[in-house]
Amino acid sequence: MITYQIERRSGVATYMQIVLQTKQALRLGVLVPGDKLPTAKEVVETAAINPHTVLKAYRELEREGLVELQPGRGTFVRRGLGSTDAASQAPLREELTAWLHKAEEAGLDAEDAAALFDACRAEVYATADAPSQAGPTRP
Repeated sequence: MITYQIERRSGVATYMQIVLQTKQALRLGVLVPGDKLPTAKEVVETAAINPHTVLKAYRELEREGLVELQPGRGTFVRRGLGSTDAASQAPLREELTAWLHKAEEAGLDAEDAAALFDACRAEVYATADAPSQAGPTRP
């Protein structure tokens, strides 16, 4: 079961932190279709937040088709987000962990490493997702 970690100083709305953490768990295979999310009461007890905030997050996830609220039973995952399963991600995870250790040894703190990773990710995926700049081709 997922446990939400709320960062009060992040500048991100609490309900959105729940949404984002749930999506991350879905992408990583931590949550899979059929899994039950913690009840609003459980989240309130562990994260010390308003139950309406939890319900707002769960409604957003339901609106996106990721979870299903079943009255009297709970909130259940309807579909995952990951394009691969956790087992096939394992080698990449090991390489990324090794890279993070190298970054730390080079003197980068967590925020520096995240910024470098984000910059590289933007370059790779911008190139892969960018439409062709050559314009339309003629027969």
